[in-house]
Amino acid sequence: MEQFSGTYKGKTVLLTGHTGFKGSWLSLWLYEMGAKVVGYSLEAPTSPSHIELLDLDIISVIGDIRDKDKLKDVFAKYTPDIVFHLAAQPLVRYSYENPVETFETNIMGSINVFEAARQTSSVKAIVNITSDKAYENKEWIWGYRENDAMGGYDPYSASKGAVELIASSYRNSFFNNNDYGVKHHILLASCRAGNVIGGGDWAEDRLIPDIIRAVNNGEKVEIRSPKSTRPWQHVLEPLSGYLLVGQKLLEGKKEFAEGWNFGPSDEGSITVKEVVEYIKQYWDKIDYVINEDKNKLHEANLLKLDCSKAHFKLAWKAKWNSEQTFEKTVNWYRTYYENNEVNSLDQLRSYIKAKG
Repeated sequence: MEQFSGTYKGKTVLLTGHTGFKGSWLSLWLYEMGAKVVGYSLEAPTSPSHIELLDLDIISVIGDIRDKDKLKDVFAKYTPDIVFHLAAQPLVRYSYENPVETFETNIMGSINVFEAARQTSSVKAIVNITSDKAYENKEWIWGYRENDAMGGYDPYSASKGAVELIASSYRNSFFNNNDYGVKHHILLASCRAGNVIGGGDWAEDRLIPDIIRAVNNGEKVEIRSPKSTRPWQHVLEPLSGYLLVGQKLLEGKKEFAEGWNFGPSDEGSITVKEVVEYIKQYWDKIDYVINEDKNKLHEANLLKLDCSKAHFKLAWKAKWNSEQTFEKTVNWYRTYYENNEVNSLDQLRSYIKAKG
């Protein structure tokens, strides 16, 4: 049986942010399903980079989503069927240092993507990707639902909350579900996910890449926020949700053109210190020191999503538990550093075969 009912085979998929961590894995998955992948993104943010290691036969356009003219030209040239919008400035701490860049990229960049899609007759669906940090975080012990208020303390979170409001505005004003097929031809959904981990991530200021860099350099990793609790999940989990939503939109099912949460079960919400202890089981070279920063910038201590809607309406649920998630992640890096091999495709195929 073909994945996602064979929906993506032969389709032209425009993927913004394809050189990033999530984008590279999504590029691989779409490519394996026979889609014509057109990536639009800045240069790969790190070296090494997952997208370069994958060496996929896709169209890769290097560009900034703030460059609306170039973006429109790419839409006009490649006439995509569906857009997955992942391009963003994705880091909280960086957003404190570069708030203007963060707001310009995440807000105006997203508007440029929506506008380019609106002016391209081939586009049937947009899957907008934001973050769990888009919600107004009240440090609740229960998860946020899709109808909870958007917000944001730091510039990154605020920008993501703003993008959710903008996506809702575009859905109401230009892609209204009631007018679908009469006044317009685009369905727009917005997806939010928690912390994702997996092989191929070398971003600065992220827990797993920081640990891996320390191991590779023979150093102890410094843990700044050992008690912070996050919903950890493998990168393939939310991607499967995004692809499922995209399938529904391409099938013209307008009831799926709304907001969606994709996160792990409660057992996936664990502290930073527990994460380090978990992955230490799979790579004994890992060592750490706790050095809590008393003057640190504000970051959420507790944040998780309620994914009941995706469970019931999409029949989506996570396949890998915490143990499998950390094992797969560490295995990817060990294979890369010790054997000089990239096993992303093997892990993708393993995930596809796993029972949900």
